[in-house]
Amino acid sequence: MKALRKTVPAAALLGALLLPLAAHADPCKVEISGNDLLQYDKQELSVPATCKDVTVTLHHSGRQPRDAMGHNWVLVNAADYDAVASAGLNAGLANDYVAPGDKRVIAHSRVIGGGATTSVTFPGTLLRKGVSYKYLCTFPGHNALMHGVFKVG
Repeated sequence: MKALRKTVPAAALLGALLLPLAAHADPCKVEISGNDLLQYDKQELSVPATCKDVTVTLHHSGRQPRDAMGHNWVLVNAADYDAVASAGLNAGLANDYVAPGDKRVIAHSRVIGGGATTSVTFPGTLLRKGVSYKYLCTFPGHNALMHGVFKVG
């Protein structure tokens, strides 16, 4: 019981010290995970309109390899969603299922397999407050379930 009385205040103090660090996390850096069940863990991501650069980090929490159950993260204007998904099918794994030079793609990560992590950083000036953006996984067939809304502002 004596040890517990010392442990609880110590844990509270540690939490109080770490809380300001969490409160100052960079809002221009967001994270998302994909799994072997064709799911992102978030259906919405948002960043402030003031971001000079935006970084999206993708974690693959599954176990399947890149060529069997790979995931990427692709940002597009909502109106371009279907066209980019279709174009990605023909681009192949070597191009991360993103058509080379596709001007409709604002940003994209590489395709990763289970246990891997990747990031993409792009200029915040590519984004406008009030514009409708979506993100998706362009690995064949994945965009039916792996997509979400990206908000600015």
